[in-house]
Amino acid sequence: MSASNNSSSSASTFTLIGIPGLEAAHFWLAFLLCSLYLFAVLGNGTIIYIIKAEQSLHEPMYLFLCMLAAIDILISTSTTPRMMDLLWFNSTTIGFDACLLQMFCIHSLSGMESTILLAMAFDRYVAICCPLRHTAILTSPRIAKIGLAAVIRGATVMAPLPIFIKRLPFCRSRVLSHSYCLHQDVMKLACADIKVNIIYGLIVIISIIGLDALLIFLSYVFILRAALSLSQEARLKALGTCISHVCAVFLFYVPFIGLTMVHRFGKIQGSNIHVVMANVYLLVPPVLNPIVYGVKTKQIRQRIVRLLHRTTP
Repeated sequence: MSASNNSSSSASTFTLIGIPGLEAAHFWLAFLLCSLYLFAVLGNGTIIYIIKAEQSLHEPMYLFLCMLAAIDILISTSTTPRMMDLLWFNSTTIGFDACLLQMFCIHSLSGMESTILLAMAFDRYVAICCPLRHTAILTSPRIAKIGLAAVIRGATVMAPLPIFIKRLPFCRSRVLSHSYCLHQDVMKLACADIKVNIIYGLIVIISIIGLDALLIFLSYVFILRAALSLSQEARLKALGTCISHVCAVFLFYVPFIGLTMVHRFGKIQGSNIHVVMANVYLLVPPVLNPIVYGVKTKQIRQRIVRLLHRTTP
């Protein structure tokens, strides 16, 4: 390799990888990926359309669900088309600035999703623990402000990540271990001290993901305590409204925590667990969230059935 290629100033690209060990199947895996992407966009788009069209669904829980669906579409769009390009056409090279942009989109949208999940937990807490004050506390203007706060919080907290990467020299291998750019993956390729990146990344995880997960957990502690004081029928009805949200929380936080642990404490030699966790983290929630809410939410399910009957000749 020439000296110019080793120079940190001349390097301007990263190399993405597909799924190690399944290179021969990349072409066919791209079809599966395309199907999942179309399903995620169609499913979440349907959720947004139904909530917007159905006046009875203009309630806090469904408005927050609409925000969650929009974020899921954006997360899928920020990663999946580039992954399909990689698997179908073996387009492994991504520009430095394009990588930073994708990194910012993935991390900021993840921060926004975590905030919306927290807001949904707060909505369930108020609805069950303070039902008479629910509509007074979560008014439409206040819900809009919470949505705006989620966007600002996700964007501002994650904005330093690409800036910290931009200042680093890269004079070693530029081959990433995923099909897209993640901060914890890119920073390990730098040939300089990355202590600032590590510390700030830890601060982000604790202040957003850790704090949100803790507050969601506390919300459900109070919800369970309030539900236990109700009659059995009322208790089941109240907790039944939380099932979809609990599923969405697990779909988001479990893969995220798993991916974080793999990157923090090192990859298992000869294992592709980090690749699997990364793909599950970004691909599975946008696909399964519409199914979970479509199946468990009666109003959405009925509206989908009516929509299908109207389109069937």
